[in-house]
Amino acid sequence: MLTGGSAITMNNWIDKVDAIIDVWYAGEQGGNAIADVLFGDYNPAGRLPITFPLHEAQLPLVYNHKPTGRGDDYNNLSGLPLFPFGFGLSYTTFQYSNIKLSKPSIKVNDTTQVSCVVENTGSVAGSEVVQLYIRDMLATVSQPVMALKGFDKIYLQPGESKEVVFKITSSMLQMLNDQMQIVTEPGNFRVMIGASSRDIRLKETLEVSVE
Repeated sequence: MLTGGSAITMNNWIDKVDAIIDVWYAGEQGGNAIADVLFGDYNPAGRLPITFPLHEAQLPLVYNHKPTGRGDDYNNLSGLPLFPFGFGLSYTTFQYSNIKLSKPSIKVNDTTQVSCVVENTGSVAGSEVVQLYIRDMLATVSQPVMALKGFDKIYLQPGESKEVVFKITSSMLQMLNDQMQIVTEPGNFRVMIGASSRDIRLKETLEVSVE
């Protein structure tokens, strides 16, 4: 069990334990909450708000880095994280399907919606945190490989499914250009829905054009 407020490395001991519970700063009811999770009375649904590295030599390590042209491998370790941003386990499993854009092509000041269906495919009830990421595919200024733009926590019984809908606004597609102006540039945007920044389940392409 980990108690703390930041990422740590675990190379020296992670292979010697069966599970890891990161409780952050749990507060005065933390013991009861941890007991509920350990005894199966509560299905955990927390997700990491930061990236956990394999080794401190990887730092800074963030999910929304700029494209650099280099690969993900160092000379002596992987460039991949130990646990990625948005990661978290559950006692059940979830399946994502049927991604749709209500309008696959919009003007720069228009809005659209992206939706998908999430189903609890396990044997116990639980919550899933459905995460929306967007990437500007070709911009005049280098942009992150992905950026979290929304999330929705849904509770599902075994076998139950639910449609999750995110509204995509012009402000979610904005960037600072080389004149330090906030703009929405025309072009293609990759719309991604998943269970973490490294577990993208569905993708679509949104086309944005000038007015």
